[in-house]
Amino acid sequence: MKNKVDLGAVPQKVDDLHFFLYHRALHPELFNIHEVRHLRQKRYSAEIWVIGLSHMVMVQTNNQVVTELTGIESDLLPKNGVVTRFRFRGEKDHLYSFDNGIQHIMSSQVERMTPNLFVASHRDLMRHGQKRGILATFPDWSNSELVPFTFIDYEARENELHIHAFHAFPDELTLLKTQSIVELGPRSSGVLRG
Repeated sequence: MKNKVDLGAVPQKVDDLHFFLYHRALHPELFNIHEVRHLRQKRYSAEIWVIGLSHMVMVQTNNQVVTELTGIESDLLPKNGVVTRFRFRGEKDHLYSFDNGIQHIMSSQVERMTPNLFVASHRDLMRHGQKRGILATFPDWSNSELVPFTFIDYEARENELHIHAFHAFPDELTLLKTQSIVELGPRSSGVLRG
């Protein structure tokens, strides 16, 4: 059985990362969390966790929870509540509509680059990450001069949460990019509009 140290405490490789979509919350004690953001809007609350070169986004509205996890396969991850999962490869688009009207829309891309292109992309994303969003760097996890990092940019709108995540793997000259939107369903008919 794999242990907690695997879930965000040691370097990940891009080929080991999976996408998981849950219809439930995940417990923080399962992960080594490096950065956290708490967001609150009128209709929902959300948490964003940086888990090494991976991330978790949990959105709660009323009694419903949707959780997006980018991470490694582990025996510690719950099996119940998983609505979809797949390994990241190339480009992929995914849409899931929950019974309660919430939609999760995600696009991902594993981009393997030339050394020059990777250096330029790494520099640009690091600069951008120092100005907004969440930037977590992992200098001890690289054999090169470039530092591995996770940069998550987000926009919390009234009825949607937009997440742009970038995970940089310098030793592999690879970026994993994900773009996600969690859209809430229509307001319940019991809510009066003013």
